Amino acid sequence: MPDNKQIVCGIDPGLRITGYGVLCADDDEDTISIMDAGIIRCSHEETLALRLAELATSLDEILDEHRVDVLAVEEIYSHYRKPRTAILMAHARGVILLGAAQHNIEVLHLPSTTVKKHLTGHGRANKEQMQRAVASTLSLSQIPEPPDVADALAIAICAACVLRQPAKLAMNNDDLLIK
Repeated sequence: MPDNKQIVCGIDPGLRITGYGVLCADDDEDTISIMDAGIIRCSHEETLALRLAELATSLDEILDEHRVDVLAVEEIYSHYRKPRTAILMAHARGVILLGAAQHNIEVLHLPSTTVKKHLTGHGRANKEQMQRAVASTLSLSQIPEPPDVADALAIAICAACVLRQPAKLAMNNDDLLIK
């Protein structure tokens, strides 16, 4: 693709369901358009190792198909009441980061509060607010379902904006982590 277009893949990591959204960000046209979105569903009856292998295989297919330039992934967050969830998410995230490295793809790490604030103006937006914001931003006739898809698209939208104006976004958000 020409230098004025970038293919950005947003990932909402999970061991059961991983959402993904692939966008084309065109700087010349100042547009962001959706290329693909969906979920990777791993069998919950399989062992952890096999579920991670399923995730790796599916992600590899997505990255190959769309020739992704930048992959954006949600940062790990942990609530002290659910540390096991963060640990399991870290396994999925590790597979995603490995896949990006194997494809030589730049990675942006975005806190969920940054993504939510960018799309809704509020860092604590709920799932429905995010789905509506994503539908509005991408001019979709329906809200993206399931919420994992909306979250992945939101991550990709925020990443596309970070790539366009990294200094402005970082200046307004101390939590923003790049690379």
